[in-house]
Amino acid sequence: MGTPEFALPTLEALHYSSHSILSVITQPDRPKGRGQKLLVSPIKQVALDLNIPILQPETVNAPEFIDSLSSNRPDTIIVVAFGQILSEAFLKIPKQFCINLHSSLLPKYRGAAPIHRSILNGDTRTGVTTMIMDKGMDTGDILLMKETPIHKTDNAQTLHDTLSEMGGTLVLETLKRLEENTLLPTPQDHGHATYAPKLKKEEGLVKWEQSATTLWNQVRGLTPWPGTYTLLNKK
Repeated sequence: MGTPEFALPTLEALHYSSHSILSVITQPDRPKGRGQKLLVSPIKQVALDLNIPILQPETVNAPEFIDSLSSNRPDTIIVVAFGQILSEAFLKIPKQFCINLHSSLLPKYRGAAPIHRSILNGDTRTGVTTMIMDKGMDTGDILLMKETPIHKTDNAQTLHDTLSEMGGTLVLETLKRLEENTLLPTPQDHGHATYAPKLKKEEGLVKWEQSATTLWNQVRGLTPWPGTYTLLNKK
């Protein structure tokens, strides 16, 4: 399950592995632009190229969709930046459990924008985490983690690309360790949890009284979207 470009390396890694993909679940095509042309998600396009069956429910939590997917009895469901909250009924579908790939070192930066927030806050290290999904937001038991440095020249796009590639590798390693029964899920320390809320366009406004380091982190953390801007004569 996935929608944006971040999920592509994981899909490709699974496709070229020994694992069998029953189907790809992604968001429905959405109209975009002045012409309101239906836009295909990056994951759907790659799934089409790889001849993988595609499912695009309006909501994955609909009882009829859950019943249909349950009839296939998947061993595991891999979720990477899908874009919908999954119900407890959905999480019970696989024989094993649903595994989520998250782009931070949990419990730090739970939520929608961990990559951007780590740069905005001036962090020097980050990583990816696989976890067992539960009804909370990024609160499930941790399976595996992998760290990487955040370079001073990194921006949100370059770090996104690094973590997405790492994620594909980590998902395969997670599945391998689970098959070998050598992986013990570890509960998160909820007392040390931090959150990474969704970005707002107004966060790009430059406040010149801030330090040069803070401004540089703002530029990096908000590239390519929403970008940074300033006002001249309040315009």
